[in-house]
Amino acid sequence: MQHILLIGAPGAGKGTQAEALVDTFGFAHVATGDMFRDAIARGTELGLKAKGYMDRGDLVPDDVTVGMVMERLKQPDTAKGVLLDGFPRNLAQAEALERALAAEDGAINQALYLAVPQEELIRRLSGRWLCRSCQASYHEVFSPPAVAGRCDRCWGELYQRPDDTVETAKHRAKVYFEQTAPLIEHYRRQNVLDEIDGARPIPEVREAMLAAVRRRLT
Repeated sequence: MQHILLIGAPGAGKGTQAEALVDTFGFAHVATGDMFRDAIARGTELGLKAKGYMDRGDLVPDDVTVGMVMERLKQPDTAKGVLLDGFPRNLAQAEALERALAAEDGAINQALYLAVPQEELIRRLSGRWLCRSCQASYHEVFSPPAVAGRCDRCWGELYQRPDDTVETAKHRAKVYFEQTAPLIEHYRRQNVLDEIDGARPIPEVREAMLAAVRRRLT
């Protein structure tokens, strides 16, 4: 089984590119949030344990998360390979996952790093505005309203959530790069890292990622 990681900061476009990889190669897309929700809904032992931490507002320990990943990898839809999206997030999680895979005679075959400069991430993450009336979404750069501060659909007032401000975007990017930089070097040393320029247009990024996976599969 192919174990491929998709690594990228919030705003890098992982969700968009994951769809192309799944559609092209038939990989199972395993996103951490979806995995948690599925395990909790199915009432698995690890799912219920994770729910206990989440209900208390605590972080789910790495060993529980890795256990859930390994549990997910045993499901039938992973036969052609799995695309892990959003995990591991740091070096400790990566090492725990590798130990668990090694115990099952598995390994990380490829780590796809969608690299986007911090300035571009901030531009993408900040600047979103919502309509108070119909909740239509706009972006100052990518999809601005025809009239500043007003919704094109219903003329409702536009407002910005705290999560969409420049200050919040800067903090999210800073935290991500601090946690992930060692992870990137870890996979680079293992010679499984493929770094993709995520600042290019979406079709170009997609083709680069597909080509990188094909090279590893042949």
